[in-house]
Amino acid sequence: MAIFEGICTALITPLTERGVDYEKLGKLIDWQIEQGVDAICICGTTGEASTLSDKEHKDTIAFAVDRAARRIPIIAGTGANETAYAIELTRFAAEAGADAGLVVTPYYNKTTQKGLVRHYSEVADCSDMPIILYNVPGRTGLNIEPATYLALSKHGNIAAIKEAGGNVSKIAETMALIGDSMTLYSGNDDQIVPLMALGAKGCISVLSNVMPAGAHELTRRALAGDFAGALELQLRWLPLINALFSEVNPIPVKAAMAAMGWCENFLRGPLYPMEDATRLLAEMRAAGIDF
Repeated sequence: MAIFEGICTALITPLTERGVDYEKLGKLIDWQIEQGVDAICICGTTGEASTLSDKEHKDTIAFAVDRAARRIPIIAGTGANETAYAIELTRFAAEAGADAGLVVTPYYNKTTQKGLVRHYSEVADCSDMPIILYNVPGRTGLNIEPATYLALSKHGNIAAIKEAGGNVSKIAETMALIGDSMTLYSGNDDQIVPLMALGAKGCISVLSNVMPAGAHELTRRALAGDFAGALELQLRWLPLINALFSEVNPIPVKAAMAAMGWCENFLRGPLYPMEDATRLLAEMRAAGIDF
């Protein structure tokens, strides 16, 4: 069973100099649900999890679970470059009531492919909560190979893949190996349609921060088999997607959400506010986003 089908927003974390703005976060979660998203990912890359303190990370997961109140699944970012800490975060998220844990590959110190199997197996063993493998080699320097996906697919708690590697040929090879033993989700907004054509059930998305209803509609069309209709939206919004990744994520999406009034344009170093948001704001207006 898929954890969700459609669009899951990789949600920003509204931050100020004082910490997490839980009032803004609560309103943002409510708005996303009202706009029709199928799930929310909290404390992921877009949520600046790597610069949250341990307390902030755990408090934000618990807050999101409570605020969503089972209206949609909450996927909690629980990955780390230390296996023991990934286990600690995953146990916490499971006890807090999260529906799944998103576990990024270890970064900086990295590991081998055999090390990945051991790392993910130990994390998945620590609770009954489903685990989503998160492959984003552009940020971590480590790629999950198709044979490694196959090995991990045999673990009962490893349920899905968020694939942001960008190599469609490798993803096709993976799908040929794993069949329906794990659910595939796109981790790149510019590859939603290609990956759904390969069998993905949706996307864990940055785009849906700023246009949740539109991103949901794109995936709904693909899930219904209307790939021509989904492609029309994919190509129409490609300039906006590219603008949202014109600087390191989440710098542009924070600027966009601040323009929409959802947060301050505040990031924690070494990320800093967007140098020039002119193009981004123009693409938002061209896509019909009001702010």
